[in-house]
Amino acid sequence: MAKYQEINAFIHKEIEKGKLKPGNKLPSIRDVCKMFQCSKGTVIRAYHEMERNHLVYSIPQSGYYLLESKGKEEGFQRYHEIDFISASPDTKALPYQEFQHCLNQAIDLHKETLFSYNHPQGLSPLIEILKKHLQEEQVFAEYENIFITSGAQQAINILGRMPFPNGKRNILVEQPTYQGALESFLQHGLTVMGIHRTVQGLDFDELERIFQNGQVKFFYTIPRFHNPLGISYSNGEKKQLANLAAKYDVYIIEDDYLSDLELDGKADPIYAFDIASRVIYLKSFSKVLLPGLRLSAVVLPKQLTKVFEEYKKWTDLNTSILSQGALEIYLKSGMFYSHRRKIKQIYHDRMEYLRGLTQEWNIPYIRWHVPNTGFFAYLEVHRQINTETVLQQLAAKGICLSDVKKHYLPSFAHDPGLRVSISRVEKDQIRNGYFQIMETFKGYNDRMKNRDETFHL
Repeated sequence: MAKYQEINAFIHKEIEKGKLKPGNKLPSIRDVCKMFQCSKGTVIRAYHEMERNHLVYSIPQSGYYLLESKGKEEGFQRYHEIDFISASPDTKALPYQEFQHCLNQAIDLHKETLFSYNHPQGLSPLIEILKKHLQEEQVFAEYENIFITSGAQQAINILGRMPFPNGKRNILVEQPTYQGALESFLQHGLTVMGIHRTVQGLDFDELERIFQNGQVKFFYTIPRFHNPLGISYSNGEKKQLANLAAKYDVYIIEDDYLSDLELDGKADPIYAFDIASRVIYLKSFSKVLLPGLRLSAVVLPKQLTKVFEEYKKWTDLNTSILSQGALEIYLKSGMFYSHRRKIKQIYHDRMEYLRGLTQEWNIPYIRWHVPNTGFFAYLEVHRQINTETVLQQLAAKGICLSDVKKHYLPSFAHDPGLRVSISRVEKDQIRNGYFQIMETFKGYNDRMKNRDETFHL
């Protein structure tokens, strides 16, 4: 029996004897080296073998730990199906009981208006609360400029179809961008143009040329925690965007869908730099509360409010009063702010954990881009890599990832890459999934070496 197999057998016996229990830390690599008179590499190989079999997991700068298992069937589901695709919040982090309490209160408070039509702008007490709430994010708006919509998607649908005072008809989007916005614009038969956005940012010279000559009605942008790239604009870039919009009479739709996860208190929205009332600000609650709540706030320039109200009225008459009433109570009670602190920590911890893992292994033709928080990290891939093949191989191992090509316009040349969502995966799954991803890509490296065709990003 090889030495690493002896170590593996020893750990299994310790588990059977009850000396190692779920959550316990395994003996340190140094201690096992002394015990078996072997090298660190041998111990690491043994521990990695157990990790691949989903028996243990590791925490950088801490050690290896025994996984918890609640039965064979649940264990298989948990460790063999790792969802790096989902863009929904973690169900285990959602405030079901708190919000149920708010729903019950909302029924009592708004029972007279609950089953009748309301103003399309939204529930008045909620708009008043949101006005104060948005000020914390440097969005200072008047009551009449705030609308409640059935999710940010409804706002995007309306804005795409309605006319703008600048009289222009074309829509500009980042490439890549949020797939839901792309599909909305394209399905309505709108003319959509793209501008390349990379992990290095935008080409502002190109943006200015398009603003000047492209008859752009509005530019749809995700300034922070971009979907799918995970990156954010600096305050300087946001200011530059606002200035260009003012100069060329172009509106900006700022989709700030994950603003509640922001860690930098000085990171302002584009709206804060708007000097000409050209920024439309979208604030979503779907990613931090219950996705089925379907509530968002839209802050509009004064010149757009009447048209937007008319289009919204004939879209759904009004957004759910019950949901609005519950959100009003949830915000007023202070429960939202307590919940926000909790989820900020959860997603920051997960992203930092992934960032730590990416320092452990280097493959020349892929590059990880991991922000400090948010839902998405981006895996940049060399053009010679067939991402469809990689995704198929990973899916066979139970690792689900998203190809960024679906975030591009059909006619726009796309850069190969994968979106990695940490929104619904815990640290042990992140660890296991990461190593499966890297082992799959390593197979390319080995084949390229054999053919003497190594390549780099």
